[in-house]
Amino acid sequence: MKKNYHYYLAYRIIMVLILLIISILIINKNKNFNLVSVFASERELPIYSVERDDKKIAISFDAAYGDEYTQDILDILDKYNVKTTFFLVKFWVDKYPHQVVEIHKRGHEIGNHSATHPNMSTLSKEQMIEEIMTTHEAIYELTDEEPILFRPPFGDYNDLLIKTCRELGYYPIQWDIDSLDWKELGVQPVVDTVVRNVKSGSIVLFHNNAKYVREYLPLVIERLQEDGFEIVPISELIYYDDYRIDNSGRQKPNK
Repeated sequence: MKKNYHYYLAYRIIMVLILLIISILIINKNKNFNLVSVFASERELPIYSVERDDKKIAISFDAAYGDEYTQDILDILDKYNVKTTFFLVKFWVDKYPHQVVEIHKRGHEIGNHSATHPNMSTLSKEQMIEEIMTTHEAIYELTDEEPILFRPPFGDYNDLLIKTCRELGYYPIQWDIDSLDWKELGVQPVVDTVVRNVKSGSIVLFHNNAKYVREYLPLVIERLQEDGFEIVPISELIYYDDYRIDNSGRQKPNK
């Protein structure tokens, strides 16, 4: 009986070693094999920034409440020959249709920022689609262009939202630099936050009705341009095919 047990134990050890050798051979054959991915599913992520070496960056404005400074923003952008991306909520579009038309007329990109500014991760798929597509239609009606970028309110998302956006032909967009203009700390804190943290491929978050936007925006643009950065709309920054998004949300081309 004892002898049979030893034979059985030896058999088990040999089988484990064989399986280990086979696994090593498979891993060596496929250098991209990731053992962790076998046991853990990857979270779906939006684009926070983009891997680039040409010093292109994007600045963006979320518009949900108020339009007091919108014309000033557009004039400042014109002065520095900068085109950017405005993410609009549907109730803002409905309240200020003339501003939507003017933003588009000045050559800026318009993105989708939901219909009612909810926490998107709390919604069902059907509700997500309604939030996105009713805003999509409102923007298209005023501009005759279909938006392709979606930024979730509060930066709140889950896997379902990211997958739903992609199914609808949208690229979900976050940011890697929050200017913190919404905290109303003054002009210099916004300038410092952006200039000290920006890098090629960065996406910067501003708000169209931030208290000091008329003061900080010219300073930020001047500093960025002095440092050799080219400011472009987000749609000119991102990749559309053959890319991956790493665990920090940085979009990278597959090479």
